[in-house]
Amino acid sequence: MFDLDRWIEIFQTLNKNKLRTILSGFTIAFAILLFTLLFGIGNGLKNTFEKQFAGDAANSVYIYSGRTTKPFKGLQSGRQIQYRNDDMKFMNSKFENEIQYFSPNIQRGNVQAIYKGEQNRYTVRGVYPDYQPLEEAVIEEGRFLSVLDVKNKAKVIAIGRLVKKDLFGELNAVGKNISLDGFSYKVVGVFSDPGGDNDERYIYTPFTTAQGMYKPNDELDYIGLTFNPDLSVDESLSFSNLLTKMLKEKHSVDPRDQGAIRVRNYAEGTKNVEQFMFVLNFIIIFIGIGTLVAGIIGISNIMVYIVKERTKELGIRKALGATPKSIVGMIMMESIFVTAIAGYTGLLIGVGTLKAIGSSLEKYWIINPSVETSTVIGATIILIIAGTIAGYIPAKRAAGIKPIEALNDE
Repeated sequence: MFDLDRWIEIFQTLNKNKLRTILSGFTIAFAILLFTLLFGIGNGLKNTFEKQFAGDAANSVYIYSGRTTKPFKGLQSGRQIQYRNDDMKFMNSKFENEIQYFSPNIQRGNVQAIYKGEQNRYTVRGVYPDYQPLEEAVIEEGRFLSVLDVKNKAKVIAIGRLVKKDLFGELNAVGKNISLDGFSYKVVGVFSDPGGDNDERYIYTPFTTAQGMYKPNDELDYIGLTFNPDLSVDESLSFSNLLTKMLKEKHSVDPRDQGAIRVRNYAEGTKNVEQFMFVLNFIIIFIGIGTLVAGIIGISNIMVYIVKERTKELGIRKALGATPKSIVGMIMMESIFVTAIAGYTGLLIGVGTLKAIGSSLEKYWIINPSVETSTVIGATIILIIAGTIAGYIPAKRAAGIKPIEALNDE
């Protein structure tokens, strides 16, 4: 039951000892503030690494070509490796069980797109329908490219959200025709991409259409695929290593040549990020626990001092008839009240600070530093429990002192 007299007495005691109350509250608030800032910055670093891998499936593999850096089998170095349609057939036949989605890519930059009075320049990519899950593109309007589009070499396109915004504004783009370098293409869909603005300024057209327009002799620029999600990280790395080896053999490239055949497996980056995040989480948790322990020690020391300072007061209370239970309860309520208010204050200051400085930290590779409310509330509850225990032990000891001994305490 709520005891108004007891709370009036507690507030009078706190008001009478302002410095003591402020010092004990500051210790608690600072511990929660530091805890919030550390976890917020740690989460900001996590967000940074997650953003680096946004916009592409975690099981993506991209195969690029370059120039040879070593002579091999009578062929000179500096030879440009060119992928063609038979490379696609080769990979699909050799790795049928390991490949999930597959798409060649032809990329043409600086293509002028015109719709009525609006125009701009974009990068056009010729791809298979499988490229949508590769990029994790989300269809906002209409549809993506289809197998029939590829088969018929249709002059259709799927455009990024920002392309649609540039050329059509708030108008519906699906079904409209856009001129790309003087050729008319029909918009069949609009997509968004978790990779952000750059990935939403692409225009996708069927691979066969782009190849007929821009590439002679069945040439293509690079190949993207996703490996079977049932493969472990190590198995996926073995797959990409074997793929690299076989492509080098097919194109007569020295096995030690690192520039001619370049295979980028996102699983390797994901594995490295997971390892880094594990270490980062461990460091954050270790520092966070250390901060809470320091706060608990501070609370404990302050409560011991407070009870010791009030020994004579407690003796007077006992002499006037106060029971040990009421004395312990009063000190416990003071401790819990101060800890809860100070902890909540530290939480508000910490969250407010993260919001205030969040955008300025992006230049330090810390994106959207924030902390889950449940995490900080949990830390505050721990401090409240610690404050309760810290207040109970010396209060229990002081409540057991005889009034005459307490009154004679110096």
